[in-house]
Amino acid sequence: MTTPSAPPAPPSPRATPPGPLLRAWGAAAGTGALRGLLRPPHLALPVPSAAERAVWRLPDAGDTDDTGDVDDAEGAEGAERPGAADATTVRAVLARARGDLGTPWPQPTASGFARYWRDGDRVGYETAVFARQHRLSRAVLAAAVTLEDRWLDEVLDGVVLLCEQSTWCWPAHDDTRTRHGSVLPTVTDPYLDLGAGEVAAQLAWTLHLLGEALEERSPGLRTRVGHEVRTRVLDPYRARRDWHWLGLDGDVHNWNPWILGNVVTAALVLGDDLGDDLGDGPGARAEVVSSAIADVDRYAASLPADGAIDEGFGYWWNGAARLLELLEVLEHATGGALGATGIDPLREVVAFPHRMHLGGPWYLNLADAPARPGGDLPWEVLHRWGRRLDVPGAVALAASHRAAGRPAATEAPGLGRLLRAVTDPAWCTVQPAPPPLERDVWLPSTQVLLARPAAGDSRVVLAVKGGHNGEHHNHDDVGEVVVAAHGVPVLVDPGRPTYTAVTFGPDRYTLWPLQSGWHNVPVVRGHEQLPGRDRAASHVVAAADDGTASLGLELSGTYPGGSGVESWRRTAVLHRAEGRVRVTDAWRLRPRAGEDAGPTRLHWVVAGEVTSLEPGRAVVSGLRGAGTVVLHWEAAAARARLEERALDDPLLADVWGDRLLRLVLELTDPPPAGSFDLHVEVGP
Repeated sequence: MTTPSAPPAPPSPRATPPGPLLRAWGAAAGTGALRGLLRPPHLALPVPSAAERAVWRLPDAGDTDDTGDVDDAEGAEGAERPGAADATTVRAVLARARGDLGTPWPQPTASGFARYWRDGDRVGYETAVFARQHRLSRAVLAAAVTLEDRWLDEVLDGVVLLCEQSTWCWPAHDDTRTRHGSVLPTVTDPYLDLGAGEVAAQLAWTLHLLGEALEERSPGLRTRVGHEVRTRVLDPYRARRDWHWLGLDGDVHNWNPWILGNVVTAALVLGDDLGDDLGDGPGARAEVVSSAIADVDRYAASLPADGAIDEGFGYWWNGAARLLELLEVLEHATGGALGATGIDPLREVVAFPHRMHLGGPWYLNLADAPARPGGDLPWEVLHRWGRRLDVPGAVALAASHRAAGRPAATEAPGLGRLLRAVTDPAWCTVQPAPPPLERDVWLPSTQVLLARPAAGDSRVVLAVKGGHNGEHHNHDDVGEVVVAAHGVPVLVDPGRPTYTAVTFGPDRYTLWPLQSGWHNVPVVRGHEQLPGRDRAASHVVAAADDGTASLGLELSGTYPGGSGVESWRRTAVLHRAEGRVRVTDAWRLRPRAGEDAGPTRLHWVVAGEVTSLEPGRAVVSGLRGAGTVVLHWEAAAARARLEERALDDPLLADVWGDRLLRLVLELTDPPPAGSFDLHVEVGP
């Protein structure tokens, strides 16, 4: 998601009933009640401060040699102390932090920020921003376990660098260009986005953990941090109601809990200093928290009963998971008065990640989500909530990503997540376990089916998506079919490229990975699918029994009128015993309007190598672990050819290698009414 292209008028709030949070909490979520419920700032966050040495001090951690190494035996002893921070993780972070000492801090530049408006690049600036924040997180953990002056000074330097950074907003989100005509941040009119919220929360966690030690060594630091957080985040949140991510227009997405969770974290630690024309001192802290609860309630209300996330597995971590973390913070900050017990549909939401699992590191990727996510996901969040809500599949999936003797977390997902992970003994000591791999998953809200021969059997996995072409982070992909062999995608959805200025602008669908032509859906008389919420599947029928699992759906509504399609019905079936998939396309077309109408083609995006292509048959050697997959069809019904797409985008190449193939099956003189079967067979 991104900001509108012009300054929006404040939307009129929709008259909607309270969502699940306000229904559960009622008056306790109001400003008046929260004034009496909220714990004081130094106790508000659910991690002990560094003053709790039984938690944070590894044995003899302060008695390091001149390299700063902590003895492995001592670290192991620390890991066994009840309630102690996980020594294995701390040692790993300390090692990286020691490498930072004496080196220049990463420096975001003005020209890097301006590049977004000059050539669309946002990655260079963001890379420097993220590197700076990661370094600060490493220093914070090092200071917490040692309380050494050198680490407190490293934290001081990082905190003040953030305070002196012109903006915490990421360039792609800032409305400085449309509001002020500037390609540089307007410091008097800060934009509250994901980046600003992340910095505010990181500073709040830093002061929560180290505030006493930092203030003793550097008096005045808290005042400086408080000023910057209020100016850049808390006051803008209270002063403006035209933030698109509030969802006041009814369109609420993952920015909402991500930003609001960080706003609440910052307010709990620093909100008592609010005042001036916008509040009344200490009462403003409760006011910000109460307002954020009402705003995030819109996101909670938007979650469907089946727990599906239309942005896919990759965005669960920065949407639904952010809501879960906010609920944890609120529960702790109110002494349990605002608890998450009984709030719907959290249990189904927690089940979503393991339901999207294909096998190994691979997941069904919808919209902008990648098929193979990175290795720094905060699995401890899923593990904690799986335990809490008794979702065994979630617990098992998270545990499958633990390796004995390896760190429990890294600094990459954020300081708060790192601190929660290293102080969660159940997560830090969990033993690796196999993932659950459910036999059948059907999510009616997004019309997604995922099926395999049996629970735990990923010899062949069929996934089919209906839905519409106006989803969050949308790709034009209604009717998409993904087939994985031995858990590895072979007929694939490419996923998203690196974000640029084009990605969320009016030219979004000029990007090839977002077009239906590079998804496994038909091209009808030369016409690809159109974007828009009204371009949707209809007459959707899902079925599953011990023999088969299938999804049938009507695709005609996704194509323009000029395509001449009266009906295009796609049915994908998994035959469990044979480990075979059949995809049937049946159509009714109006007579051609002119001789210039294009061909009708069925596209199949392939990861791997096509080792043999002959009439009616293609043999695919999939990516590592997939083995051999054979596709066959009636030879006379379609002419086949292969097209190659070189992958020069680093995000796509990291998942698929240096290229993807597109198997094009061009229907041979398709009659006005007809059908076509594709069979997919997976080798042993």
